[in-house]
Amino acid sequence: MNNYQVLVVDDEEEIRDAIEIYLKNEGITVLKAKDGIEALELLHEHEVHLMILDIMMPRLDGISATHKVREEKNIPIIILSAKSEDTDKILGLQVGADDYVTKPFNPMELVARVKSQLRRYVALGTFEGVNKVIDLNGLTLDQASKQVKVNDELVRLTPIEYKIVELLMVNAGRVFSINEIYERVWKEPNYNAENTVAVHIRKIREKIEIDAKNPRYLKVVWGIGYKMEK
Repeated sequence: MNNYQVLVVDDEEEIRDAIEIYLKNEGITVLKAKDGIEALELLHEHEVHLMILDIMMPRLDGISATHKVREEKNIPIIILSAKSEDTDKILGLQVGADDYVTKPFNPMELVARVKSQLRRYVALGTFEGVNKVIDLNGLTLDQASKQVKVNDELVRLTPIEYKIVELLMVNAGRVFSINEIYERVWKEPNYNAENTVAVHIRKIREKIEIDAKNPRYLKVVWGIGYKMEK
């Protein structure tokens, strides 16, 4: 995990310092910010490969910061939430976060999630080790450039959204259950991840479909899962 730089954003200094210790033990360089505004400044000044963002912060909270980051960058974002309610987690995913960890958290679990997200980020688009361009009636995915376009218009996807689209496009016509999508994209067992997958699917539809309520490409097969229409 050498040469990776993670930005830790939390208004509690003790939490920032604790996360820094564990990440440094893995060879990861850490930048620290106490709120969203300071985080955005650091993001423009340094090369950052992943962000860990607390939700409740002064000046600019984690949700708002995530929204602003997604206007420019597709780096992985892990949300920290002091609450256990699904609404906070879903809101974070809706604005573009890739994962969430609920406070109080196990530091080793957080480190594992960081390493998993970094691996996916750098290995984006390596299905079968073959890079190719896939075209499904105007929806195109270029595995070399990691770009998705609709009618030649570039679509900005988060790393997780890209992986879901790639999985479904590479296997166009095949139906994947929620469990299969989660385990193949997140690379970990599915434990109550239905909401997580559903939120990402909804965001993808909003980006690639003209009418998200009547999708042309990303179809639901009721009671089974999702597929990309050939």
